[in-house]
Amino acid sequence: MARVLDAEYRGVYEDRTLRVGLFLYEWLEAKRAALAPNTWAGYRACIERDLVPAFGGMLLIDLRPKHIDAWVSTQLAAGRGPTTVHHAVAMLRNALNHAVRTWRLRYNPAKHSVPAKPRAAVRVCWTPDQAAAFLRHNAEHYADRLTDLFEVMLGTGMRRGEILALHWSDVHLMDRQLYIRWTLTAVNNGKIHLGEPKTEASRAWVSLSARVMAALHRQADLQMAAHPDGRLEGLVFTRPDGEPLRPQWVLDQVRKRSAELDLPKIGLHDLRHTAASIMIAAGIPLAVVSKTLRHANLAITVDLYGHLLKDSADEAVKALASALDQADARRGNVSREAGSTVRLAA
Repeated sequence: MARVLDAEYRGVYEDRTLRVGLFLYEWLEAKRAALAPNTWAGYRACIERDLVPAFGGMLLIDLRPKHIDAWVSTQLAAGRGPTTVHHAVAMLRNALNHAVRTWRLRYNPAKHSVPAKPRAAVRVCWTPDQAAAFLRHNAEHYADRLTDLFEVMLGTGMRRGEILALHWSDVHLMDRQLYIRWTLTAVNNGKIHLGEPKTEASRAWVSLSARVMAALHRQADLQMAAHPDGRLEGLVFTRPDGEPLRPQWVLDQVRKRSAELDLPKIGLHDLRHTAASIMIAAGIPLAVVSKTLRHANLAITVDLYGHLLKDSADEAVKALASALDQADARRGNVSREAGSTVRLAA
């Protein structure tokens, strides 16, 4: 009775039978509708691999910061990656925040236990010469559907999932544009899922260069030849049987073909970064680059690619110095004119 009255007074209803493991699974199921399938699968893998073995048998109300801090220290001492540990505890904190919001905990024991997020590794980007050599190598030695896929990726900066989910109905060759409407993900490289783009800003029109137009025309010719009725329908880039391309297979091909040229090893998403770095190196304003990549805001572009703006920074400080020099020169001219006026008056 005392516990019930205390709960009524504090507005917190602690379940003295609910264990951490069961709570985490309940929380994850409640999050399913709001998460992309691959993100949800990643959360579940983290719960099953890390959080349930560590805390699953404990009562939710008995979980304390010392338990979480001890687990973090043990994992780091055992050589677990700092990024992996950070993600696990950050997810636990989010789940426990839900417990606090739903009045099942008075406070979040993981609130101050999340280790600092490791600094992201610098992305490897190809130079324009390396990117051109890769595309040329594909055209000369493969001339397949991936040859055109890589041309479109590097020519537009599209994300992996966006280009694998691109439909002919969203390609407007006469207008030299395409529309990003879908994104493709593979959960554990198994079940293919077609969903909405990453953000609202991602759903937008993308302009097409002459090179990209040529690649899409080649794909159109291939698919029209394969269809007796000569219609373009379904996905732009597919397997021979019309099924979607597997992201892992496309990645394997990027690494295989780039290794043949002894190019730096990169991932599929790094083709997008390469496109961005080439645009910035060519002097395209960062706001235009941000719009082309369809980032939600300019700050994201600055965070990702600000380190590539060395020449722009040089030009900025030179412009600043020039402005100050001109101001000094104008002041000197005014002083000399004032001095001449005084002498004439005398």
